[in-house]
Amino acid sequence: MKLWVDVEDLFVYAQHVKRPSGIQRVAFELQRALVEILPDSVQFVRHGKQSGSFVTVPFSRIEALFDDLSTVLPETKDASETETELLAQPISLYRRLRRRGRTILPQPLRDPATRLWVRTAETAQAGGVLLKAVFCLETWRPQSTILPSVPEYREKTVATAAGDWLLVLGSPWSCPAYAARVSQFCARNDLRFALLVYDIIPIRRPEWVDRGLRSSFHEWFHTVVPLADMVLAISHATAEDVERYAAETSLRLPGRVQPIPLGTGFGTSVPARTRRLPARRSYALIVSTIEIRKNHLLLFRIWRELTEQMPLDEIPTLVFAGRVGWMVQDLMQMLKNTCWLNGKILLIDSPSDSELAALYEDCMFTVYPSFYEGWGLPVTESHAYGAPCISSNRTSLPEAGGDLALYFDPDHLVEAVRTVRQMIENPMALQAWRERVAREFKPVAWTESAQAIITQLQCAGGVPAPQWQPAVATAD
Repeated sequence: MKLWVDVEDLFVYAQHVKRPSGIQRVAFELQRALVEILPDSVQFVRHGKQSGSFVTVPFSRIEALFDDLSTVLPETKDASETETELLAQPISLYRRLRRRGRTILPQPLRDPATRLWVRTAETAQAGGVLLKAVFCLETWRPQSTILPSVPEYREKTVATAAGDWLLVLGSPWSCPAYAARVSQFCARNDLRFALLVYDIIPIRRPEWVDRGLRSSFHEWFHTVVPLADMVLAISHATAEDVERYAAETSLRLPGRVQPIPLGTGFGTSVPARTRRLPARRSYALIVSTIEIRKNHLLLFRIWRELTEQMPLDEIPTLVFAGRVGWMVQDLMQMLKNTCWLNGKILLIDSPSDSELAALYEDCMFTVYPSFYEGWGLPVTESHAYGAPCISSNRTSLPEAGGDLALYFDPDHLVEAVRTVRQMIENPMALQAWRERVAREFKPVAWTESAQAIITQLQCAGGVPAPQWQPAVATAD
């Protein structure tokens, strides 16, 4: 059995957005874990020019593209600060230089150039030699992050066999005529089809999304899901939501929607405490795109109430870490009109992964008042860094936070203010909570998530699933 993983949506996404969202991060971590578990049985495909066709793409290209997205540096940083941040991460720098060599150079030059670049990076790390050259190489980006045109991959044929799976782990609802492509490809090659569902918010709560997304997602969901031989979900809450909606609309499902355990954390970024970040333990944090569903407006109202109830110097700054998204024009105008609540709210736009790591490590606590989630990555990320989280009690968030998070009703301002204020005014209780999170939180490896997917697919095909074991180091 081989898995053919459709990654077209990542390349479409990269044409329009500079930083990965939660879906792109989860999909990439799952792809990387699948390669680790089944290195010879996982292939990646993009859409070919002919109807119903796919062409293969090497995973190194996907790594390089995702690396470009996840390590892009904000324009607000100056060059000296960027150079310092890059060279503070020798392992990360080594990996990026190696991937860059695979991507932008002809095959005969890749290995020698990569060795030279790495030696240059190590020298620069130790003594500052050729710092500017390394910086320019690392931060150079081609005109487009998209891979060369599809014909480059036509020589790499999609050699499927009966019983293989076409697997979707991302967000392909923006790809035109997707159902027809999948249907033709699977029928022609006798493949089974599986997809991972993150949420069905555009269907359930269309008032929270862009109108175009609502239409495209609805069409995609109703035409693609009936083709599936297996439907997976990132949480029990999402699985139940899909099953309930299918029952309401008579939408065909192949069976029960199977939730998988979702991995914890992304990459191994070294925290970078850049100048735009506030002082340690001086702030509360929300990590999220600023959009109506995430409910940043409630946080503005909470902090507004706090300024009327408490001395200003006792109130921590509230940090919005993320880019400004849709349907929040009124909120942004309110922030401007109040001078960002007299400086008590701070926007850190599109933070790098290294900045995010520092923000999580140094905050007093995180807040996540979202109305509706498929999982709740910022909650588990917060716990992974040992930061307590005050979360909404809606949809999947209690599933993500477990008994380590503190919950409130996102429609109840008085309750939310009381919950936040009690943490601010009780530093000993907050410290005890922090210690409990650090002691009791159990992260989930992405290989565990990938193994769950493999097990479900193998069981559906009547084949025992291979059990992954981490590699054991041996003495030379």
